[in-house]
Amino acid sequence: MATFIVRRLLQTVLILFIVSLFVFLIMHMLPGDPVAIMLGDQAGVEEVEKIRKELGLDRPIWQQYVNWLVKAVQGDFGRSITYNEEIRDLIAKRLPISFHIGASAFVLAILIGIPAGMFAAVKRGSWVDSLITVTANFGMAVPVFWLGILGVYLFGLKLGWLPVQGYTSPFEDFGESMRKSLMPIVLLSLGTLATMARQTRSAMLEVIRQDYIRTARSKGLKERDVFLKHALRNGLIPVVTLLGMGLASLVGGSVFIEQVFNIPGMGRLMVQAIFGKDYLVVQTVVLIVAGVVALGNLLVDIAYGFIDPRIRYK
Repeated sequence: MATFIVRRLLQTVLILFIVSLFVFLIMHMLPGDPVAIMLGDQAGVEEVEKIRKELGLDRPIWQQYVNWLVKAVQGDFGRSITYNEEIRDLIAKRLPISFHIGASAFVLAILIGIPAGMFAAVKRGSWVDSLITVTANFGMAVPVFWLGILGVYLFGLKLGWLPVQGYTSPFEDFGESMRKSLMPIVLLSLGTLATMARQTRSAMLEVIRQDYIRTARSKGLKERDVFLKHALRNGLIPVVTLLGMGLASLVGGSVFIEQVFNIPGMGRLMVQAIFGKDYLVVQTVVLIVAGVVALGNLLVDIAYGFIDPRIRYK
């Protein structure tokens, strides 16, 4: 196992290098000058060139990338052109917001999605199974930004129950934080919840056809014990894979949700940085998200061995 983890960590370093290089080249291929965008149309040529030189944008592309990479390894991600602020300070302010919304939605999806999928499998062919399946298909098919706009109109403008935008930390005002975060959390969880319910149902239906399940039933075990102790553990592998994929939203946030509800998280920061051609911010955010995804995949692979003892890594 230790050899496998070391090998995967080395692969992760290589992946992060390739991702950072790819994003760097893509951002520099986009039309427009970030300094001209920052200063506006009234800025003179001399002023633009002066700022470009101060930011190092007048250097060759390969030199800009090497300089950024060396500093990034040391924890210095540079200074944002758009916000005129250290990027690590921007990340420190935005990351907890996206993590709060994303982690809450993640937990909600687990607490509802997995039991719903199990219940649908147990009640296969019943009206409960049909209701859960239709609801899950609806959650997977409907765009989250459309639901967000509908939620703002219905619960915010029409009924006046919830605020329509903004964010308040739960450490500042827990009640106000809950009111502002409720709709974003529920909407962000819908896609993962629906996918998890469908995947759990399919995995459980596949597992309960196996011989060892029939053997457990023939021994006189209760149906609840058969599902919880035998079927669920073996059916969790595809569900755990989905959980690993969902980790990206914990740090990357949701672009659609944060835009609709005006939440100052990582997703909104990324959008603003792309439109402003803020190279360093985009590279840093993508690098952080890629690192979390790679770490999530590693944790998923390790979890396979604990869930199913038959899986062994060399």
